[in-house]
Amino acid sequence: MAAKLQDALDAAVAQEQIPGMIAAISSSEGIVAIASAGLRKTGSKERLQPTDTVHLGSCTKAMTASLMASFVAEGKLTWDSRLVDYLPELKGQVHPAYHRATLWQLLTHRAGVPANAKDWSAHGNLGLSSRRLKLLKDNLQEKPSAGEGAFLYSNLGYMAAGCIAEKLSGETWETLVRTRLFLPLGMDSAGFGPPGILGKADQPWGHVRVKSQWKALQRDNPEALGPAGRVHCSLEDWAKFIALFLPGGNRAGLPVDCTNLDKLVDPVGDYAAGWIVVDRPWGKGKVYTHSGSNTMWYATVWVAPKIGRAFFVVTNSCDPQSHRICDQMVWKLVQIDKSNS
Repeated sequence: MAAKLQDALDAAVAQEQIPGMIAAISSSEGIVAIASAGLRKTGSKERLQPTDTVHLGSCTKAMTASLMASFVAEGKLTWDSRLVDYLPELKGQVHPAYHRATLWQLLTHRAGVPANAKDWSAHGNLGLSSRRLKLLKDNLQEKPSAGEGAFLYSNLGYMAAGCIAEKLSGETWETLVRTRLFLPLGMDSAGFGPPGILGKADQPWGHVRVKSQWKALQRDNPEALGPAGRVHCSLEDWAKFIALFLPGGNRAGLPVDCTNLDKLVDPVGDYAAGWIVVDRPWGKGKVYTHSGSNTMWYATVWVAPKIGRAFFVVTNSCDPQSHRICDQMVWKLVQIDKSNS
């Protein structure tokens, strides 16, 4: 299986002329097969390694939703808890329509919250939790552009959920997701922002196209956006988190129960909490998927609980072709796995 995966990756990187790609197949017990191809950084000689750290972009949202599920499991929140009940300082500061926004609506993108802040870098003089709260006040002034209950994908909505967790605990979202998810799951490589040491190619760099050439960048979204898309980790560690959504996955030590984890993949329409939920014949029923990008990376994961498998593809580059390239590789992973079953 590993040889077939390596051949598929080598061919894709060469054909698509992208800097690099890592792909893996996992079960509830961890990685089944993994390989990498290409470079950590264009212009360097450092090869991309299967153990390298990758940027997850919006695949972070499933982690934030799982964090919120831990507070629900502890009885500190309910899925119907309202934003303003836990952040009462927003009353009189935001449009009244947001007074009805619930945690579940925030996590399923149905609270009418704008897709993004007008300026994610604003209020850099404030501490991180205070900065996030001020961004909410700034960006929820106007009437929602989507009606109550309508789908509007929102990074800002996930930051709002993170604000609730921060207010409940007195800790930053970063500290909470580390102590409640990364540490119990043994995700030692997990962190925030661009992977690696700044200025060094000890880990992969992201890339953007500039006049048909790839330009390497070691940047990320502003810190305030963290709950919506700033996690990085190895695929081996990502698979430890994804195993929570596979039968038999290790949930020991987590402050969340099975009922509330299962709630996260119960969709409103086709979007649950950090997951798109669809039917696929190859998955023998419901599968969960999400993609993420900080405009310099592209990551995608498909989870098929009925066959006990998850499929990961990440490229350290992003352009309009990245979604197609990664989806095509996922289908190759599915075929490789099936041929070895």
